[in-house]
Amino acid sequence: MEKEIREHLSLYGKKIIEKGLAVGPGGNISARDGEFIYLSPTGFALDEIAPEQWVKLNIKTGAVEGLKPTCEVSMHLGCYLQRSEIKAVIHTHPPLTIGLISAGIDFKPFCPDFVALLGKKVPIVSYVVPGGQELREVVVEQIKIYNVVLLINHGVVCVGESLKEAFSRSWVVEDSAKTILAGTLAGKMRYFTEQEADAIDNLPAEDFRRTLLKKL
Repeated sequence: MEKEIREHLSLYGKKIIEKGLAVGPGGNISARDGEFIYLSPTGFALDEIAPEQWVKLNIKTGAVEGLKPTCEVSMHLGCYLQRSEIKAVIHTHPPLTIGLISAGIDFKPFCPDFVALLGKKVPIVSYVVPGGQELREVVVEQIKIYNVVLLINHGVVCVGESLKEAFSRSWVVEDSAKTILAGTLAGKMRYFTEQEADAIDNLPAEDFRRTLLKKL
């Protein structure tokens, strides 16, 4: 299982860079297996990390094996401790999303993918200094309820029951930012009504798709 997790982390680290969700050594990701979590090491671009370089951390003892972990290890740990079903945490720095939320534009549901993967509401939290206890507190407070948190002037945190689910949410966030920007520039962006969002949320087809993402 450890070998598979390390390989999947390297796979999704590459996908994050390929999709433009982080650049250089920005962003950090992790996955959980029982009492251990595997995290990106600090100072590495996510597409540079070999399977054996992911840092292994014991949740119960705090013991670390390998390289120095990301400076935001406390935030990752807080998410896992808050909800036992979380098996992956992905923190990205998507440029369009950061630009829009930092300019005061809300992220509200406007299409089926948004509702199915991000939810009917996506919280936006004010800027706090990265890497410390304050960041952990503001993120975990939202993760109690939501699977996606938008951080003004910083980035996005997405959680999931699999790396594929957390990555899919990260990708849909930035893709949504493109549509919101286009709609705002072209005129007045139309968002879903509450009833329209509820209708998508209750579709059996979306339930099936969400179940697959959790398992893969």
